[in-house]
Amino acid sequence: MSTESGELLGIDPVDLRFPFELNKQISCTLQLTNKTDKQVAFKVKTTSPKKYCVRPNNGMVAPRSKADVVVTMQAQRDAPPDMHCKDKFLVQSAIVAKETMPKEVTGDMFTKDSGNIVDEVKLKVVYTAPSSSQSEGFEDGNLGSLSYQEETKEPKESEKIISEPFALISKLMEEKNSAVELNNKLRQELDLLRRDISRQHGGFSLVLVLVVAILGILLGFLMKR
Repeated sequence: MSTESGELLGIDPVDLRFPFELNKQISCTLQLTNKTDKQVAFKVKTTSPKKYCVRPNNGMVAPRSKADVVVTMQAQRDAPPDMHCKDKFLVQSAIVAKETMPKEVTGDMFTKDSGNIVDEVKLKVVYTAPSSSQSEGFEDGNLGSLSYQEETKEPKESEKIISEPFALISKLMEEKNSAVELNNKLRQELDLLRRDISRQHGGFSLVLVLVVAILGILLGFLMKR
């Protein structure tokens, strides 16, 4: 069975927007929201798999819960004509049994023959111009070539000053991506722990309360970094 687009998972944003810069790896985050009271599995596909890294590219979203997916575009050496990108993404989702484990998610779950309630949402990729503070110092450069970066062995002092914020931003983005991945993993493990304890004891135990408290403190620490 299939549903109208977006009935199982809410997706924000509806377009993948990358502030395009040559020779720079850029990431953006998709937030998936389970609109149902059922367990929903998801899978993310793209028309350019060698160009993008998706983490995680499949997984599970608990009922009425959220999960983050980080999409990273590899550094590009050439800008497309008119900054127009033809790349597309497809987010597939399906209602599955609550006992289903994240590692059990396969492509067969999202086919019409699976018997699952399946949903698909298509996303476009949009390139935007970087902010003025990020593009400063590149106004006189040739967007179609990076030869000046490859040939210059001793950058000027002003170029070093400009490059330092970029390095800091890149480092912070990597730390954010790692925190998002850990957040998703902890959410899935916590959900599995809740179900296991519920089946064994018929409710939450003191151990679960302590685990939830520890995970909350850990997540709070990571997100503040």
